[in-house]
Order: sequence, then structure tokens, then C-alpha cells
Amino acid sequence: MTLDQYRSHVKVYFDPLVSVAIKCRLTPNFFTIAALVASAAAGVLFFFNMLLWGVIAVALNAFCDAMDGAVAREMKIQSKRGDFLDHAVDRYADIFIICGLFAGGMVPWPIGVFALTGVLMASYLGTQAQAVGVGRYYGGLLGRADRLVMIMVVGIIDLLVPMSWLGLTWIGWMLVLFGVFGHYTAFQRFAYVWAKVE
Repeated sequence: MTLDQYRSHVKVYFDPLVSVAIKCRLTPNFFTIAALVASAAAGVLFFFNMLLWGVIAVALNAFCDAMDGAVAREMKIQSKRGDFLDHAVDRYADIFIICGLFAGGMVPWPIGVFALTGVLMASYLGTQAQAVGVGRYYGGLLGRADRLVMIMVVGIIDLLVPMSWLGLTWIGWMLVLFGVFGHYTAFQRFAYVWAKVE
């Protein structure tokens, strides 16, 4: 995860927003569910080839995903139930967004499936490490924050500078990278956990 390690550096920008959210009595679960709705909207918008609005919905998903944890930490109400909900929503968000990109025809479906399986396996092995007693492990090359930023940046590039190479647009090649890096990250996490367990 390249971007998650900078979370502490952006905290200063989120603190005022967290304070406003708490004053408005917005709970962490509110932001978690809002993130789910935003990701579902992104998937539908991508399906209908509304790329700009889809990117905006992904940005909203990323914002809400960051806010739920920040609000929970500030209010000191972090819980296993909230953590469980957050991870379940994150996986559905991955499914909504990536399926929207290839189900609507922006990307050939085999590449979409390749990307989706890479993303889901990397995430699964990160949490499965905790299940076998190693502790949650999110090391590796490509994390969720990286993917969300890539979708937003590449989406804007695709709008401003349309390109097709070997039959794939910028979005198509991005999903190829999701597949390659996702499965590689899954392998990295598997190797780390395998070395730790007996």
C-alpha cells in the first residue's frame, strides 16, 4: 500500500470536517452506508458510460470511506461491528465500481473479471491473516486507496485525452494493472502469512 502510509499526513485536512460531522451528529455508520451508496451510484453511472459522474461518485465514496474511520477514532467509538461493516461495504464497493466499468462495455469482460478477482483476493488475504492469528496484514503493492485514486485520475485522463491502444482505453489498461498488481499483492500477502504460520 503506497498511499495508506500517508494517512497521518492528510489527517490535518480531515480534522475540521470530522468536527463538523460530529457537531451534525453524523455517525461513522452514516459515512459507511453513504460510501456504499456512492459506490453503487458509480457502478450504475459507469454502466451507462457516464464517466465524469462516475468519477465524481468514486471521489464521494473515497471521502466517505475516509470519514467513517476518522469520525469513529475522534469519537472513540471504534468497534468490531463497525470494522466488520466497513470491510463488507468496501468489498461491495469494489464489486460495484469494477463491474460497472466492464458490464457497461468500457472494458472487455475478461479483463474486468481479471481485475475484480485480483482486487478481491488481495483484500481477502489481508484479512485472512488475522483469522489465522498473524494479525491483519495490508502490505503489498496495491491497496484500496491506490485503486480509488487511480480510478479518479485515469478517468479524468480518459475524458481529456481519449486513447485506444491494442483495443484498450486508459480505463482498460488501468484494469489490466488492477489485475496484475492485485494478484501480485495477493501473492505477497500469502507469502508473508505463510512464513508466519506453522
